[in-house]
Amino acid sequence: MPAATFAQAANERYFEDYELGGVYEFGAVTVSESEIIEFAQRFDPQPFHIDPQLAKRSIYGGIIASGWHSSSIMMRLLVDNFVSSVAGMGSPGVDQIRWPIPVRGGDELSIRITVTEMRRSKSKPDRGIMKNLTVLLNQNGEVVLEMQGTSFIACRTPAS
Repeated sequence: MPAATFAQAANERYFEDYELGGVYEFGAVTVSESEIIEFAQRFDPQPFHIDPQLAKRSIYGGIIASGWHSSSIMMRLLVDNFVSSVAGMGSPGVDQIRWPIPVRGGDELSIRITVTEMRRSKSKPDRGIMKNLTVLLNQNGEVVLEMQGTSFIACRTPAS
């Protein structure tokens, strides 16, 4: 399926502008080994994230990014390209997140979001509820992160 596009900029995008079944692709950003180590030193200081010598002897054979670092990169790409700056209302959470293969220094990451469900809220008809599958891909097209999430998005027009 070809990638979907938006007719509206993020600052004009409402619930009605997202397409059920739409596949949206954005990116890319390159992550360096020094960024991986810096993030991990602050937030996930496991040896295979912060120590090149110990990482070489690990099951990963070298420095890898924390899954939470990969998640942060995914979130930045999501906010910069997909989330509406005027109608985004946050998320009640994610149902699943997986990191099937590690991110390494030099990887170029892009994002693909597939809208899997859309409905208006019955209790709050000023907003819609969207579920999506978000994947972060490396330069080889391999999935390095997979997440199923839910978002609240304001509607352009109230329900009748």
